[in-house]
Amino acid sequence: MTDTPIEREEEGGWAKLRRRKVVQWSLAYAAGAWLLLQVIGFLADAFHWPDATKQVAAIVFAIGFPIALALAWYHGDRGQQKVSRTEFGILSALVLLGGGALWLYSQRDAQVAEPSAPPAAPAAAQGSPAAPADERPSIAVLPFENRSDQQKDAFFVDGIHDDILTQLSKVSALKVISRTSVEKFRDTQLGAKEIAAQLGVKSILEGGVQRAGDRVRINVQLIDAGTDAHLWAESYDRDLTAANIFAIQSEVAAAIAGALQATLTVGEKARMNAVPTQSLEAWENYQLGRQRLAKRTSTGLSEAERYFQKAIDLDPKFALAYSGLADSLALSVTYTDAPRAATLERAQAAADAALQLDPGLADAWASAAFISDQGEHYDRAEELYRRAIELNPSHAVALMWYGGLLRKRGDIDAGTKYLERAATVDPLSVIVQTILGDALEAQGRFDDAEGRYRRAIEIDPLMPVSYSDLAVLAANTMGDFVTAVPFAEKAMALDPDKPSLLLAALYWNLGDDASFDRLLREAEKRWSDNAAVHSFLTLRDVQGGDTSGAERHARRALGADPRESGALVLLDNIDHRRGRFAESVARYQKAYPELFAASRRIDGTSYWVAISMVPSLQKAGRRDDALALLAGSENVMARLPLLGSSGYAPNDARALALRGRKQEALAALRAAERAGWRSDWRFYRDIDLAFDSVRDDPEFKAIFADIERDMARQRAELAQRPKDAPLNLGAAD
Repeated sequence: MTDTPIEREEEGGWAKLRRRKVVQWSLAYAAGAWLLLQVIGFLADAFHWPDATKQVAAIVFAIGFPIALALAWYHGDRGQQKVSRTEFGILSALVLLGGGALWLYSQRDAQVAEPSAPPAAPAAAQGSPAAPADERPSIAVLPFENRSDQQKDAFFVDGIHDDILTQLSKVSALKVISRTSVEKFRDTQLGAKEIAAQLGVKSILEGGVQRAGDRVRINVQLIDAGTDAHLWAESYDRDLTAANIFAIQSEVAAAIAGALQATLTVGEKARMNAVPTQSLEAWENYQLGRQRLAKRTSTGLSEAERYFQKAIDLDPKFALAYSGLADSLALSVTYTDAPRAATLERAQAAADAALQLDPGLADAWASAAFISDQGEHYDRAEELYRRAIELNPSHAVALMWYGGLLRKRGDIDAGTKYLERAATVDPLSVIVQTILGDALEAQGRFDDAEGRYRRAIEIDPLMPVSYSDLAVLAANTMGDFVTAVPFAEKAMALDPDKPSLLLAALYWNLGDDASFDRLLREAEKRWSDNAAVHSFLTLRDVQGGDTSGAERHARRALGADPRESGALVLLDNIDHRRGRFAESVARYQKAYPELFAASRRIDGTSYWVAISMVPSLQKAGRRDDALALLAGSENVMARLPLLGSSGYAPNDARALALRGRKQEALAALRAAERAGWRSDWRFYRDIDLAFDSVRDDPEFKAIFADIERDMARQRAELAQRPKDAPLNLGAAD
């Protein structure tokens, strides 16, 4: 007797497959696997599981299919019940092959996820890799036409336009140009083909909105920019309610995705159909807040905060409004020097509320990431940025902020690539252009950086940040204060509600103490709780010999922001001169604990502080800590250009002096002076503890005498410059 089924004579292959139920098993397996994949996809999107979850599930089901066929062949017919050697061998081979495929996939995924190591060579000598080509269908949503009789409805129309654009940006299979870039084509006379060429897209969406009483009519049409053919068009005439507005936006986005053959995931469909608020008034205030936020001025950020708060008051469950409030607060730390600790605490509370209300909101993840970034919790920030970008690959702000974080962490090339991605999504954004310019400047690509800043001014000549960046570039790369001061004055004129500390610093470097003191007194009156203002007041008093005043201002600065580096170093100078070394070191350790941890995490923003604390560490008998900080700082400087806002001059000379290598320190200082370094030269000449060992050397005095003569020359040249002289804007590359 044998368990092997008796094959029917002359039975064909198809008949054998049917008799052994191979066909039935394969169909049942395929249907079950497809259903389970849909369930896993839905759960992964709903609970924010990693993308690899769905990919691994698909691989497992693919591996299981030939195993199911083998089992069907041997067990689908009732005659074969025992496992034969042949069957065992086949199943073992399939399992081994499947395991090997999974192992290869995991290795590839690990390589993709692994952060790249910091470059060993100076960044200035390396070129930035080009951003990868984006092959997705691309679209620009032009500003909608206001067809209402009332001009006051313009912001309402802009809000609908912005929301439709946002809905489309949630579709990972589409490349969607950001609002700030398409805004430049409001009321344009250019054709679709010309606009598409400037924005790098293949499709254009146009539309108009008419609001009349309690009704709203929205007309939209999708155009192939290459042929001017209409791919899709629709009109919507509905009652004016929040629910109807959001329903129209979702329908439009879904129809466009279909017309462009972009597949929506289950999670994207769910997010697209979500209703963020039932209050039309709350939605309108949110839109007004976003419009003010885009200006990045002190007044604009303050107004944005008020609009977002009003939207929250109208609808306490409006997650987007909380995210907007978080952004307006966090950005005020950067653009208005608002009190860091208290402001970021409020911002964090708003971001937490947004995420609790809507865990799938990319804006909220980006807000939370930026707050962690501002608070220098970089590991957490990176995790949050990645989540935001996963939810919305076209989120230009998240791409931009993440690129900036990678730069700060020393991965300048990777950071620049993300900024270039942001620039492809939002090519006409002033903020993206200027931050990309900062990244290029950090690589020593000063001409490219200048081109970005000038391009930003071409895009919007009323945005102050571009002028500030040009001022910093001129001062820090060429020691050219004659060029820098007029740009800083223009930035101050465009944003008078921001402390004019950049201009004050330029005057101080020039030796114009009267102008420096005047600006500081004005700043102290208006921003009495500002950490940066008190840090500058500390510098003024240290220079003037008012130790008690300097100590008072330094402690006020550190009370507002314990990591305010200028005040921290100046207060260390006071304590060091008084022999209070341990107290100074303890203050450093509390403010910058990462510099004393086993990992010694030193980056491009903290290495200056690390070098500055070495003299007190040496006096306190902590020689090992001092040497470790010097070595870590020197590793950071090896990746930076000599000059620029991220340049290391004269910190290499400071480190050499602290190591006792005086002649090398003086040679490095002279090289920096000849290259054009001038920034904060008076601090290094008169105050800096790191140069105590060489301060009386004739060469040290000669170097700074040459700088002082140059500053006197530039001061005289500025005095002769007519007040109404035009800025040298040149032309962007």
